[in-house]
Amino acid sequence: MTGVHDTTSQRYADARLSGREIEVLRVWAIAPSRCDAARRLSVSEATVATHVSRIRAKYASVGRPATSTCQLLARALQDGLADLRDL
Repeated sequence: MTGVHDTTSQRYADARLSGREIEVLRVWAIAPSRCDAARRLSVSEATVATHVSRIRAKYASVGRPATSTCQLLARALQDGLADLRDL
């Protein structure tokens, strides 16, 4: 089925994140702060915040809202975009 991930026998609608959004999500997830994530990505804190906001909006658009950091990390784990060993 296109646009759906099959993870641990559950199906999740694909938020269709861009490569850059996935990169930002992975760095942001392990960084101790938004400032640190921005430094690692060589962008401003506002750019990190914009990417995270757009990522949240994409998840919400497919019926998988992620209003908290924990929910956003859960979505990334469910979609195979992050690994617990990296967190």
